[in-house]
Amino acid sequence: MATFLYKLGRLAFRRRHFVALIWVALLTLAGVGAASAPAPGTTSFSIPGTEAQKAFDLLEERFPGMSADGATARVVFKAPAGEKMTDAENKATVQKTVKELSTGSEVTSVADPYQAGAVSKSGSVAYASVKYDVSGMELQDSSREALQDAAEHARDAGLTVEIGGDALQATPETGSTEIIGIAMAAVVLVITFGSLLAAGLPLLTAIIGVGIGVSSIAALASTLDLGSTTSTLATMIGLAVGIDYALFIVSRYRAELAEGRDREEAAGRAVGTAGSAVVFAGLTVVIALVGLAVVNIPMLTKMGVAAAGTVAIAVLIALTLIPALLGYAGRKVRPAGQKSKLLGGGRAAKKADRPNMGTRWASFVVRRPLAVLLVGIVGLGAAAIPATSLELGLPDDGSQPTSTTQRRAYDTLSEGFGPGFNGPLMVVVDAKGSADPEAAFAETGDRIKALDNVVTVTPAAPNKAGDTATITVIPDAKPSSVTTEELVHSIRDAGAGIAAETDAEVLVTGATAMNIDVSQKLNDALIPYLILVVGLAFLLLIVVFRSILVPLKAALGFLLSVMAALGAVVAVFQWGWLSGLMGVEETGPVMSMMPIFMVGVVFGLAMDYEVFLVTRMREAYVHGEKPSQAVVTGFKYGARVVTAAAVIMMAVFAGFIGSSESMIKMIGFGLAIAVFFDAFVVRMAIVPAVLALLGKRAWWLPKWLDRVLPNVDVEGEGLRAHDRKDVDPDEEKELVRA
Repeated sequence: MATFLYKLGRLAFRRRHFVALIWVALLTLAGVGAASAPAPGTTSFSIPGTEAQKAFDLLEERFPGMSADGATARVVFKAPAGEKMTDAENKATVQKTVKELSTGSEVTSVADPYQAGAVSKSGSVAYASVKYDVSGMELQDSSREALQDAAEHARDAGLTVEIGGDALQATPETGSTEIIGIAMAAVVLVITFGSLLAAGLPLLTAIIGVGIGVSSIAALASTLDLGSTTSTLATMIGLAVGIDYALFIVSRYRAELAEGRDREEAAGRAVGTAGSAVVFAGLTVVIALVGLAVVNIPMLTKMGVAAAGTVAIAVLIALTLIPALLGYAGRKVRPAGQKSKLLGGGRAAKKADRPNMGTRWASFVVRRPLAVLLVGIVGLGAAAIPATSLELGLPDDGSQPTSTTQRRAYDTLSEGFGPGFNGPLMVVVDAKGSADPEAAFAETGDRIKALDNVVTVTPAAPNKAGDTATITVIPDAKPSSVTTEELVHSIRDAGAGIAAETDAEVLVTGATAMNIDVSQKLNDALIPYLILVVGLAFLLLIVVFRSILVPLKAALGFLLSVMAALGAVVAVFQWGWLSGLMGVEETGPVMSMMPIFMVGVVFGLAMDYEVFLVTRMREAYVHGEKPSQAVVTGFKYGARVVTAAAVIMMAVFAGFIGSSESMIKMIGFGLAIAVFFDAFVVRMAIVPAVLALLGKRAWWLPKWLDRVLPNVDVEGEGLRAHDRKDVDPDEEKELVRA
């Protein structure tokens, strides 16, 4: 591995014009593809294997004109103080608005509040339901504008009017903090390298990689049914790993220059050594992201595969474009310890007797390994305590900022009709196999009315064939509550008895039931996903480190950091700690996919630091150093770079906390805090402490397994034959065979 990458690095350095041209061509091709691609259509959200999805599919089949996947809007009217919506003037305004709404070209139906019984008991609130024949993402701007104009006309007449539903669904905005995150990354790179040019290379290559990845996603969005969240995730992960991988290569290049090697040789060695760590770190991230397919939620699978593709591009760029750009930079990228003329007058590094911060910290840990280990474990354990009260759910309009009309509509409906009105349950009764469908419909309605926590049960609405009917159930609690979840299970349990008596199948669907099923599906998939991802990465790390205990320690350390990160997410987004600082206006359940998503992404990213830091230790140990000294050497050369990489990754992820989309906000915070825990507590404290306690046992590998495993030579032992400036062709052939 090291020898092949060494040759690749030298080739890219020598043939830099050709390499740069290839990447520019790829970026141009992806950009043209994105610009010429058709606008993406609807983004389907199907959950195969769930009851809610089965009911949804049944509605599509038995109610063909229903447009079950079409956008909906609730235009909510509130009368001025002292008035009622049933007053003649207010009633005339509402009916005029209903008539105006019904003229839309994409509107299939508008329910008059006075005919549909959609006026609150107090008479202060009413709503009109608008249904469209296309989804919220497909809805034309003219339809959205017509909806907002109709609401504005009603406001002009003196009513308070808000709009809920997914008809006003918009692409989430990340906010200016994303740019601040990239700016912070630039500052860290300048401080790390002491050179503007050296700092600019990782940023430039990361942006190129993300540009290719995101443009490719945009080009394929319509064909592969990719949503806006897919490109956001790819941007988030691609920027973070792209900067980090380039940072590893450039840092090693400068270290090789400081040892007196010429620039082409330094580029080859940087790619051969640090590049090996980049390849295996990238593989762990790809495994973790592609492994999301285990959950069997198509949207999550597409997000994972798209982000994995962006990571693969980042790895290839680090191995080829970085050495090519280093060739263009020439002497402007200086050896480690030297600063540019702009930042430090071009002075050479001082041969200081005092060891650097990484060396001093590692020496302290090696002297006090047990104390450091206990403090690290106790600290992460304390941070993980809130995770014991984790509640899962999916965001709805109730989690929107109070400044949005969707949130105000949600609150107004809760005020007028009760909190459960925002999460109605749709019960689908399939009586095709029943001898008396009407009796089955009536029995279902009666059984549901007898259940606890039910406010309203509407009469059954059969289809034209009379073999299937829908019943709307209004709970007495808000959609994301445990009470509503228990009601869904109660209806499903009652459905088993109804089926036995009437041969009719009872299914529960709707947004609330779908959210409950998604949460359950994600919970059920978490353990298999952990086994698959951690198991595959464990095997990969055995090959990399040729050890059993080092990969085991890496996996256990990851579990500590991810539990601590989940605890922090619960504290902020569920308990409300520091919620104002994070822009969280409404606390509630943690997003259902957050645990499994965090497990996948954080595991891959955590292995970046594990591979880069511990391969330096492994390299020193293989070259003859004692285990404790190898730990110190690994920190001497790797601590500064890993620290910079972690700060950069945290800055990039934290930039997404400013998103208007609660899911993106939560992911950004969760990943940022997870990187902090994993890099600075696990990898910088617990890992060296454990290695110091284990000593030589850390690198133990059964002899039979040592013979079976391929020798990938991550530590660059094969490069020792390349110590001379020039390598003759015969020697190169021998190395290739090796």
